[in-house]
Amino acid sequence: MKTSDFYYDLPKELIAQTPVTPRDSSRLLVLDRADGSVEHRHFYDIIDYLREGDLLVANDSRVLPARIYGVKDETGARVEFLLLKQISGNRWETLCKPGKKAREGARFTFGEGVLRATVAEVRDDGNRVVDFDCDENFFAALDKIGQMPLPPYITEELKDKERYQTVYSHELGSAAAPTAGLHFTRELMERIREKGVGIAYVTLHVGLGTFRPVKVDDVTKHKMHSEHYEIPAETARMIAETKRNGGRVIAVGTTSCRTLESVATQYGEIRPCDGFTDIFIYPGYEFKVLDGLITNFHLPESTLIMLVSAFAGYDNVMNAYQIAVKEKYRFFSFGDCMAIL
Repeated sequence: MKTSDFYYDLPKELIAQTPVTPRDSSRLLVLDRADGSVEHRHFYDIIDYLREGDLLVANDSRVLPARIYGVKDETGARVEFLLLKQISGNRWETLCKPGKKAREGARFTFGEGVLRATVAEVRDDGNRVVDFDCDENFFAALDKIGQMPLPPYITEELKDKERYQTVYSHELGSAAAPTAGLHFTRELMERIREKGVGIAYVTLHVGLGTFRPVKVDDVTKHKMHSEHYEIPAETARMIAETKRNGGRVIAVGTTSCRTLESVATQYGEIRPCDGFTDIFIYPGYEFKVLDGLITNFHLPESTLIMLVSAFAGYDNVMNAYQIAVKEKYRFFSFGDCMAIL
């Protein structure tokens, strides 16, 4: 299967630049994966498609305000730092722009002294290992001065940082939001629970590799990035109980899907565990856990549209995307949603 098979034409004006208010008023395309039929609803109608005994599994990872701007102590030059991965303590792997201003040993100050940094190493790939220093908790300092690392296709400023967090976000560590969950409000989640639908959580810290394009023509040759996940004991128990009782396990987002399928592939079951996954799901993959998927509309030729096509069927998904373009749905991180059941 070729990467170009997953291309579709998307007018630029359909790329959502800002989130809708309230969250659950976004549009919802419901795709029946058995026959490919679609319905057009709003996200708050998702409750109509859930049944007592079903289980939603959502990713509770919280996005770091990982983009910070520092001033070089020696020259006053302004440099952008993007935190990629915590190595240990206050030592981080970062992406710096412009890189030539951030050579080994260079020192920077952020937020008029709220945070300080020294470049400890320049790696072969151009990323920097940076040691940060501050007078308070590092994450508290980051919350004061950091900006959300919005995807490159979003050009408008985000005025409220919480709109790039799910209402149930808890575990700090993602470089990008698990965006399918952005549509939920606390009130809608309470109504879902009242209907007898369970809600469980996994944690998968989303890396910036999620935006990395597929650069090979043969899909099978693509190498996925690795991301850290954790499945709590309570979630494993709820999934086993749901399956035992004939309910459906419905993943909220591709990150939750990849977590569940990765663990089931490795262990033959869902069990409490943590680790790293680089699972790549594309058509031909046999799903071991999922019965449904709630997900946003993804970039052409991306690993995410490949995953969705594996679950719902290639023809069904590409047809649904054509319909969504024709009906002027909003696309990508702040866009509308699709439920595949």
